[in-house]
Amino acid sequence: MDTVRCPGLAESINGTLAELLEQDPRLLLLGEDIGRLGGVFRVTRGLRERFGEDRVRDSLLAESTIIGQAVGMAMSGLVPVCEIQFDAFTFPAVNQLVTQAARIGGRWNGQASPGLVVRIPTGGGFRGVEHHSESNEALFARFPGVSVACPSTGEDADQILRYAVTLGSPVLMYEPIRLYWRRDAVARDPEPARSPTAARVVRRGADLTVVTYGAITHEVLEAAHALACDVDVEVVDLRWVAPIDMATVLDSVRRTGRLLVVHEGSRDVGIGAEIAASVAEHAFDALRGPVRRLAPARRAYPPADFEKDYMVGVQEIKDEVLVMTK
Repeated sequence: MDTVRCPGLAESINGTLAELLEQDPRLLLLGEDIGRLGGVFRVTRGLRERFGEDRVRDSLLAESTIIGQAVGMAMSGLVPVCEIQFDAFTFPAVNQLVTQAARIGGRWNGQASPGLVVRIPTGGGFRGVEHHSESNEALFARFPGVSVACPSTGEDADQILRYAVTLGSPVLMYEPIRLYWRRDAVARDPEPARSPTAARVVRRGADLTVVTYGAITHEVLEAAHALACDVDVEVVDLRWVAPIDMATVLDSVRRTGRLLVVHEGSRDVGIGAEIAASVAEHAFDALRGPVRRLAPARRAYPPADFEKDYMVGVQEIKDEVLVMTK
């Protein structure tokens, strides 16, 4: 299995934010402890010293006010990029995101375009405590007016951020915590995505398609390479879950005839269910077997000592692929 060295997600995001701050005087950062501390994961380290406290702003410890301020800033012509410390901390800001940011454009007949970006550290695998390891991207993916991205590499995070600040509507970028400082990755096919919101086929194969996104893309690729002598697995990294690039998924499924969806968020009513339904509607005649989903059961994320029993790992992915192809 070939591996490559690459910048960690945190390093890539920090560099991209610095370039965006330098290029656009309207852009500013807002979040809890992102200035003096550099954020809980130090993703914004050094940016306050470089660009000043007016553009890298420490907020109150209240997520509703972070997003509320950002909506007002965006309507005033600024481009705020917010940070929420952990995924589950977005819940106090749901009203500001869903009933304000996502709807103001329509409410004002397109005369206001609240363009803002919300960066959200997400997922497990780092021994986080309590509700610090959740994966709630499916919650916001269902709301009209909100775009949701889930990068698995620094390169994709860079492209997503650069696109998101130009969109003129709310974008949530879920950043896998366990990738912040990871510097090695399984080699991927170099073919770029067709557009800023398109999925990427990161491994070509003929026997089965695995659709995935976020941190678990790395485990999927590792499993695919480990099975290479027996099963030729194609891997599609969605990169965005709202909108979902179903065209790339359908093209892949029509080539391979089988589909497995793997994600870190809970299995029930998740992104995998949406993809399975869409494939059943539009590519049923291409399937050689039932679509399957592999994801954690619908239960609260466990304490750190038990997270390995909750998360999907390489062995589970390999076992599922073999069941589907034997």
